[in-house]
Amino acid sequence: MTAVSQAQAFTKDQCVTGLRAAVGILEKWQASSDQACRVLRISRSTFTRAKQGDTAWSVSLDADQMQRISLVLNIHAALRLVFDNPENVYGFASMANDNSFFNGRTPLEVMAQGDMISLYETYRRIDVLRGAQW
Repeated sequence: MTAVSQAQAFTKDQCVTGLRAAVGILEKWQASSDQACRVLRISRSTFTRAKQGDTAWSVSLDADQMQRISLVLNIHAALRLVFDNPENVYGFASMANDNSFFNGRTPLEVMAQGDMISLYETYRRIDVLRGAQW
C-alpha cells in the first residue's frame, strides 16, 4: 500500500466544521489572524472565510492541517477539564508561562511559531495539567 492510499481522507464538510471550531477557539484565545494562520497552517483568505460562516463555502484540508485542528480542539478540551471558569479556559493561552518549556512566553506564542512540534508540545504540557501520564 502506498502512503497516499493509507492517508486519511476527510470530507469537505469535516474540514469546514473542524476549521470553524478551531478558528472560534483561537479567537476566544485572542489569537491574531496571523497567529491563527500559522497555528493552523492556512492562508489569510481561508481564515477569513472560515470566520464568515458562509454555508455554501467549502474547503479541502490536508492531513497536517486536520491534525493541527485536532490539537487545538484537544488543548481546548484539556483546558476545560483543568479550569472551571471561562477566564482561565480562554485566557490561559495568552498568559505568560514560566514553565521551562514556555520560558516566559505564552502558549499562544509557542503554538504560533508554526511548526507541528511546538503545537504538539504545547498540547502535551497542557494535557499533563489534567493528570495525563506521559
